Amino acid sequence: MGLTDDRERFREVGEERREDLSEFITHGNLGGSDPDRVRIPIKIVDLPSFEYDRRDAGGVGQASGGQPQPGQPVAPEPGDGEGDPGEEGGDHEYYEMDPEEFARELDEALGLDLEPKGKRVVEEVEGEFTDTARTGPKGTLDVDEFFKRGLKRHLATDFDEAYVREGLFVAGADVDDVFAWARGNSVPVSHAWIADAAATVAAERDEPIAALDRWASFDELDDAVDPEPVSHRIRRDGIDSVPFRREDERYRHPEVIEKRERNVVVVNVRDASGSMRETKRELVERVFTPLDWYLTGKYDAAEFRYVVHDAEAWEVDRGEFFGVQSGGGTRISSAYELVAEILEEYPYSEWNRYVFAAGDSENAGSDTAQSVIPLMESIDANLHAYVETQPGGAASNARHADEVEAAFDDADDVAVARVSAPEDVTDAIYEILSTESAADGTSAGKAAAGRTDGGERT
Repeated sequence: MGLTDDRERFREVGEERREDLSEFITHGNLGGSDPDRVRIPIKIVDLPSFEYDRRDAGGVGQASGGQPQPGQPVAPEPGDGEGDPGEEGGDHEYYEMDPEEFARELDEALGLDLEPKGKRVVEEVEGEFTDTARTGPKGTLDVDEFFKRGLKRHLATDFDEAYVREGLFVAGADVDDVFAWARGNSVPVSHAWIADAAATVAAERDEPIAALDRWASFDELDDAVDPEPVSHRIRRDGIDSVPFRREDERYRHPEVIEKRERNVVVVNVRDASGSMRETKRELVERVFTPLDWYLTGKYDAAEFRYVVHDAEAWEVDRGEFFGVQSGGGTRISSAYELVAEILEEYPYSEWNRYVFAAGDSENAGSDTAQSVIPLMESIDANLHAYVETQPGGAASNARHADEVEAAFDDADDVAVARVSAPEDVTDAIYEILSTESAADGTSAGKAAAGRTDGGERT
């Protein structure tokens, strides 16, 4: 194996050593990425190379006056020995992916299959000329369909004329009797045709129809004569012509395809009260940031709004969202009141809507039961989610997640996830994204209708 092969093999190994997606979400530096560009570190592999010694330029072990004598000290080369540390940083390489690729890889890594729902129709486009109608421009006449319909109708109304004429030779039978007999044998003949045939036969024989007796009864005729099937007659004689009617005409039209805009608005909510220390805030970031990337990659258009709260709520930009902290108390309902106002800008008939909230599950008094749950029921959304971040496990006064879970225990559009360490992050993301109903996007309010505050059905 030559040097070129060695280098190619080392390059392949380097690409394979990109951080696993789950490892990156759990422990990686999420802040090094942008909303539309995810940068995942690659573990560097040094490629092999040769270094050559300039034998005529001197070097360690070779003095300027020739070979050193035993015991003679050797002067160090410039740059050897102690000195100031270097100021240049080490090499860092990244594997970059857009949100679409990130969403595909997360689907594969976690076994997800979220299919975005189209909302408002933004345009109607014309497809291939596969639809037909009774009217249209002459140039769009579907000749094949026209012929098929005419032929089908012709075959459906065809009958063995000689067989029906034999009915005219039954003793005592008139036109009405022959018509009743023919229709009783499922022959698609008209009364007018039989009347014309009777007149023709009588004229040919120059005697009245009653005098042309050949059969004593219709039963005798049926025993002696069988009608010839249409298929046999066509194979023998072929078809000279197909009598078309205007009702057989069909005109080709393009298939109308509705293009629906798959857009989404995500409102991220975070507790910024004094109890939300740095570790808890980091867990929120590790859950919400991949969710933002994922939904950006899944939808045609995605908008994100960020709300933080203590006892009051206010809107911030993304840069402030994960870092801001206050020293106040906690009233989670204040955030949902603001969420309801924000979502008035995004009609549910036109937007997919997600409301993701996170905190340490601490809330003031009965605020969860009396205010938060009714607000969640009233806010139409594809998915409501609450992420409890309690390193080391839930505190005794952290009841919000439990109360929400009890109130929406059978809802398919409300998720509750608990994260006590970075290792829980991917499980929380899966819990949230796998909860949304793939059927109809029913709102939490509809799913929870008919409940009491305790979460029981009325």
